[in-house]
Amino acid sequence: MSNKVLVHCKNTDQILEINEGDSLLQIYGQSGVELPYQVLCARVNNKTEDLDYRVFRPKDIEFIDASHPSGMRTYVRSLCFVFYKALEDVMPGARLRIEHSISKGYFCGINNRQEISQETTNRIKARMRKIIADNLPFQRIECKTSDAIKLFQEQNLLDKVDLLETSKSLYTTFYRLDNLIDYYYSCLVPSTGYLNLFDLIKYDGGLLLVPPSTENPSVLGTVVKQDKMLAAFKEYIHFNSIIGLNNVGDLNLAIENRQATDLIKVSEALHEKKISNIADEITRRNRDGEGARIILISGPSSSGKTTFSKRLAIQLMTNLIRPVTISLDNYFVEREETPLDENGEYDYESLYALDLELFNNDINRLLKGEEIDLPTYNFETGKKIYRGNKLRLKESEVLILEGIHALNPDLTPQIEDKLKFKIYVSALTSISIDDHNWVPTTDNRLLRRIIRDAKYRGSTAQSTIARWPSVRRGEEKWIFPYQENADAMFNSSLLFELAVLKRRAMPILNAVPRDCTEYGEANRLLKFLDFFLPLNEHEIPPTSLLREFLGGSSFKY
Repeated sequence: MSNKVLVHCKNTDQILEINEGDSLLQIYGQSGVELPYQVLCARVNNKTEDLDYRVFRPKDIEFIDASHPSGMRTYVRSLCFVFYKALEDVMPGARLRIEHSISKGYFCGINNRQEISQETTNRIKARMRKIIADNLPFQRIECKTSDAIKLFQEQNLLDKVDLLETSKSLYTTFYRLDNLIDYYYSCLVPSTGYLNLFDLIKYDGGLLLVPPSTENPSVLGTVVKQDKMLAAFKEYIHFNSIIGLNNVGDLNLAIENRQATDLIKVSEALHEKKISNIADEITRRNRDGEGARIILISGPSSSGKTTFSKRLAIQLMTNLIRPVTISLDNYFVEREETPLDENGEYDYESLYALDLELFNNDINRLLKGEEIDLPTYNFETGKKIYRGNKLRLKESEVLILEGIHALNPDLTPQIEDKLKFKIYVSALTSISIDDHNWVPTTDNRLLRRIIRDAKYRGSTAQSTIARWPSVRRGEEKWIFPYQENADAMFNSSLLFELAVLKRRAMPILNAVPRDCTEYGEANRLLKFLDFFLPLNEHEIPPTSLLREFLGGSSFKY
C-alpha cells in the first residue's frame, strides 16, 4: 500500500492527499482545477516541471496552461520537436536551424536556408499532423553526459555535442520521440496529442512555424510581416556564420581557446560600422535636401537606446552635423490629465501621457528657425515648469529624440515625414543555444535590465522580474506595432555578451528567494546561463553599448 503525501494546490488553495510517486498529470486529474486552456506543465515549489514529474514529498503545485509564459514555452518547445521529427521523416538527414522568433512565429532554416517547395512544405505539415494524431509520448531520459554525447554523435547532432562537451555537466536530460532524440533545456508536454494547433508556411527562404496566439491560445497566432526585422536578423546570422560562431558551443570553444579578445574587438567593430553607416545615411539625406532634420530613436526596454544615441551623435559630428537632444520626458501632460491604466494607476507609458500639441508646436517652430522655451517636467509636482532654457536649431544641427513612442506616427503628426529619420534599436540575439534552441531576445534584455537595476537602482532581481510582464505589455502595445516604420534597424546585441552578463547576473538571480513566484523565472534564467562559459569583461571598451548595463562607460547617463 503506497504512502500518502499532502500537497498544496495553488490554483485552488487546497491541500490534496495524493499517493507517493503520483505524477503531476495524475494529481491534476484529481485536483478539480479548471484552467481556461489545456494543462501543459506545472510549477512545483515555483520551478517549472513537466507533467510526468513524480511527487514523493509535500510540495506547492500550480498547474499551468498556454496563457502562462511557461506554458506557452512548453508548447512551443514540444512543437519544435514534432517539426524536427516530421522533417527527418520527409527529408532524412536535413539540417534544421530554428533561428529566432519573428512575425508571431519561429523562423526555421533548412540546409543553410535551402529553398523548400510548397509541395515539400505541405508534406512536412501533413506528417506533423499525423505524429500529433498518433499521440506519441515524449520520453524524458537522464543519463551521464558522456553517454548522451555518444548518442548525439551517432545522430550527427554535432551542435549538441559541442554544447554538452563545453557545458561540463555530469548528467544530461534529453528527450526521445519515436526513434529520434533531441535536447531541450526545459520541459515538454507528455505527448504529441497536446499540440493540435499550429501552422507551417513558406517564409523568406525558410519556413515559419506558427504556434497558438499568446493573447488567445485557442486560435493560431496572426502572422505579421516583419521584413526589416528579418533582414536585420539575417545580416547578423550571416556574420556569425562567416566567423564560425552560430551556437553557444562554438562560443564556449572560442573562450576555451583564448580567442575571446578578437571576438570582442570584431563584435564592437561591427557595432561601430553599423552606427557609422546610419550616420552617413542621415548625413546624405540631410545634405541632399531630403530632410532628416529629426532623428527619432525607439526600442524596447534595455535595448541600449541611450548609448546608441550617444554614439550616433559622435558619428554625426564627424560628418560635421551637430546633434541636439530633446527629452520627451519633459513633455508629459499635467499629472491630473495623465491617462489611467486598467488598474486605475497613472499610465506614463501611454502616448497620451505626453502633451502632443505642445511638443509638435515646439518642433515645428524649431524647424522654422524660431527660438523656443524648453519645458522641464517636475515629477514631484506633476507640472511643467520653465527655467529659461532657450533653444534655436541652426542649419548644421539636427534634433535627436529618443523614446518608446518615437516611431509611432501619432507622436509627430504635424511634422512632414521627409524631415524624419526613424531608427529602431533592439537586442536581436543571433547566437543560439544549439540548432533547435534559440535565445529569446526578451531574455537577453531581461538579463541586461536585472543587472542595470541592481547596480544603478538598488533593485533586486525579484522586483525586476515582477515588473517585467507589465513592461512587456507596454512594449506590445506602444513599441512593437511600429518597429517596421524604421528607416534603419540597429541590432544592439553583442555576440559575446551573454558570457559576460553571466558573471554579473548569476549572484543577483541566486539571491531570489525560493518561496516567491519570481523564483521560477530566476531559476529558468540560471539554467539558461549555465550553458555559457563565463567571460571576463575587462577587455570591453568604455564606449561599448554593454557598459550602459555593466558600468564603466565613458558616457554620462
